[in-house]
Amino acid sequence: MDLATLWFWIVAFLFVGYFVLDGFDFGVGMSLPFLGRDETDRRQIINTIGPVWDLNETWVIVAGASLFAAFPEWYATLFSGFYLALLLILAALIGRGVSFEYRHQRPESEWKAWFDRLIVIGSALPALLWGVAFANIVQGVPLDEGHNYTGTFFDLVNPYALLGGVTTLLLFFTHGVTFVALKTDGDLRVRAQRLARRAGIITIVIAATFLLWTGLAFGTTAFWILAAVAAVALIAAWVANARGAEGWSFAFMVVTIAAAVFGLFAALFPAVMPASNDPANSLTIANASSSEYTLTVMSWTALIFLPLILLYQGWTYWVFRKRITRASIEAAVHS
Repeated sequence: MDLATLWFWIVAFLFVGYFVLDGFDFGVGMSLPFLGRDETDRRQIINTIGPVWDLNETWVIVAGASLFAAFPEWYATLFSGFYLALLLILAALIGRGVSFEYRHQRPESEWKAWFDRLIVIGSALPALLWGVAFANIVQGVPLDEGHNYTGTFFDLVNPYALLGGVTTLLLFFTHGVTFVALKTDGDLRVRAQRLARRAGIITIVIAATFLLWTGLAFGTTAFWILAAVAAVALIAAWVANARGAEGWSFAFMVVTIAAAVFGLFAALFPAVMPASNDPANSLTIANASSSEYTLTVMSWTALIFLPLILLYQGWTYWVFRKRITRASIEAAVHS
């Protein structure tokens, strides 16, 4: 395996990490209107991701930086062609981050309600648009001979891409609700398990439709294997949640998202951005990658620092592994 191919899969791994980790963040944010019956519920829900949400978001920064360094042509075409969609994602992430920090700064319920709405929007919009973006990358977009995107924003809003967006939206929602069940107690935990069961049924149907469409149109052997793993894991996650084993359910959701994202990269390989109008204009691993020297330096850097990042993040989750109880929220309010 040459270094360009290696970095294609490293970029895939980084996006898997982002979708797995920030994915349940998005799901937790989207769950607020469905699970937050009172202020204590809402604080309990938000506190499940309070110590980790900003750390989870750094994965997209690392993924974007790696994409820029390893595949500058891919990065340039993607960020110029998908500019408006990525700008909306950025604005949503900023609004969500500000809301986490500011909602508790004043006691008025209306103040909190405004920031709660921003949390929901700032979680749902990226969850939808990331799926739309990756579906468009897999199916291809119109490119000229200079690898410039020649379509419009509305060309990206097509049935296949919208189905991809709805799939990621539902996957992240179910992932997040399962995390709420894993990290809370009492009535909120029970309601989260119930919501995960209901959402899981819809997610299974939509995700299966998207994976089948992808496989029939763009599938490779590797894609079909990974899609089968994702499908089995998603069903296993639903069964585990139905039996009250939210820990196993969450683990299976991690496998589902990881296998699905790796599957999309497998369907894309060896292209990085196919040209839908003329295959000769497509960006591939070969014509989009940086020089051998750049990739060598990046490889040594990744070898040193990536394990340290993984160890640090694992330690962070271990430190904050306990459930967020309703009693602890109520005690904090009255302290």
